[in-house]
Amino acid sequence: MLRVAIDGPGGTGKSTIAKAVAERLGLEYIDTGAMYRSIALKSIRKGVDAEDEPAVVDMLSDTVIDFNDNKVYLDGEDVSGIIRTNEISMAASTISKLGPVRAKVDEVSRRLASTKNVVMEGRDIGTAVIPDAEVKLFMTADSSVRAMRRYKQLLEQGKPADLDEIKEDIEKRDYQDSHREINPLKQADDAVFMDTSDMSIEENIDAVCELIANKTGRDV
Repeated sequence: MLRVAIDGPGGTGKSTIAKAVAERLGLEYIDTGAMYRSIALKSIRKGVDAEDEPAVVDMLSDTVIDFNDNKVYLDGEDVSGIIRTNEISMAASTISKLGPVRAKVDEVSRRLASTKNVVMEGRDIGTAVIPDAEVKLFMTADSSVRAMRRYKQLLEQGKPADLDEIKEDIEKRDYQDSHREINPLKQADDAVFMDTSDMSIEENIDAVCELIANKTGRDV
């Protein structure tokens, strides 16, 4: 088995890099953050308070999340494109603090990691979901750099964006993720630290592939 766990705060390029690495190495890409975003989307659609645990648990009872061709499906609907908003990001950070929500996502994640060679990214993959992963990374970047990346991404998609607001949201989410009671965002003791602030996407992809090759002897 080859399981690559990539953790870190939002906006570091984890998703883009993990997806590219998985494609280059012929592994399955699993975006755990997309699962939390999907649950947050459903809570917003249904008018369920993200902090109302009994209501969220009831909602989860008929929630099905799956991956196919690098797309995430919520109850059979491809929601890959509509979960990438600041509103969903903040709701996901809030709802992910609930134990039953994390248990739901962890259950799906572990099932996938037990049957496939994967690149899995999120905020507690190496510390809680697959702590025995063969390769672990903790990826970060300066909040100003992450905000600018997100700002440019939204503009390219033709969506409204406010740089100061995005940076504030990123820093708020960093705090929430790092201070939640259940499996907070932190670097695993045996994870390799990587600061992507001054690295291009291609440089990041090459660095991750080289690390995997060095740790596993796998030809990349």
